[in-house]
Amino acid sequence: MKVAVVGATGLVGTKMLEVLAERNFPVTEIIPVASEKSVGKKISFKGNEYTVVSMQDAIDAKPNIALFSAGGNTSLEWAPKFAAAGITVIDNSSAWRMDTDKKLIVPEVNADVLTANDKIIANPNCSTIQLVVVLKPLHDKYKIKRVVVSTYQSVTGTGVKAVTQLMNERKGIEGEMAYKYPIDLNAIPHIDVFLDNGYTKEEMKMTNETKKIMGDDSILLTATCVRIPTIGGHSESVNIEFENDFDVEEVKSLLSNSPGLKLKDDVANFIYPMPLTAHDKDETFVGRIRRDETQANTMNCWVVSDNLRKGAATNAVQIAEYLVEKKFV
Repeated sequence: MKVAVVGATGLVGTKMLEVLAERNFPVTEIIPVASEKSVGKKISFKGNEYTVVSMQDAIDAKPNIALFSAGGNTSLEWAPKFAAAGITVIDNSSAWRMDTDKKLIVPEVNADVLTANDKIIANPNCSTIQLVVVLKPLHDKYKIKRVVVSTYQSVTGTGVKAVTQLMNERKGIEGEMAYKYPIDLNAIPHIDVFLDNGYTKEEMKMTNETKKIMGDDSILLTATCVRIPTIGGHSESVNIEFENDFDVEEVKSLLSNSPGLKLKDDVANFIYPMPLTAHDKDETFVGRIRRDETQANTMNCWVVSDNLRKGAATNAVQIAEYLVEKKFV
């Protein structure tokens, strides 16, 4: 089982290597891949050192699976070349997510749609992944009509440059800016580019990707995405309206027994999910579950997950695990 990690020197690529090792994915050979300027660098995996290679060298090495986290343009150019060589690509960029011919996968929700013929598989947006893990069991039980979500997203979602900006600001050091404004002691209601409808691309990703993953275009979802000065995970305030009524304790029981979820909901003892809770964990955490007292059949909850792990690297590795289990690779 040869595995290529494309973008191996980046934040998510590094995390993919960590997750592959931690979950004991059956790797016989790791092939780290990065841009030309990083070729020849060394990375470590399970105590061994490997040399970063170029895209073409990676294709020539004939890996079974290639985990991509190198940006949309790179993926658009190279994922088809890997696929043409018979390599299954799991791509973390936005390049293929809404392509009608490509599957958009969160294993706990819709892995069953995958087949051996899927050679380019899309990993959803981080904030969408943690949301649908919560929505899926609720939709199956009560049928979701509408979702209103506000996100509180970690600077790690932007990358190393943003983490450096935050830490520089904490120390009073002037440096390169990842954002238009300071992020320390601030909240920026702007993630990705603004579109003609006044929403950002990140907000519309959540709307469109949720429908595709859940396989239901009738779900109405509106989002406001906000960047905050945290590291460790994205948080989401979620308001969900159902067609059918629910019992709060039944909802808690349902979510606590759903795959990939961990219930943290004991307000009497101040137990609720936080980025600190989720940091370096693979689960999605849910709490603050309560009835919306202003509208029938509606609840509120708070959802937190590590955006570099479940929101990116872990989800990609879980897709790979499913492919191996089903003998699709």
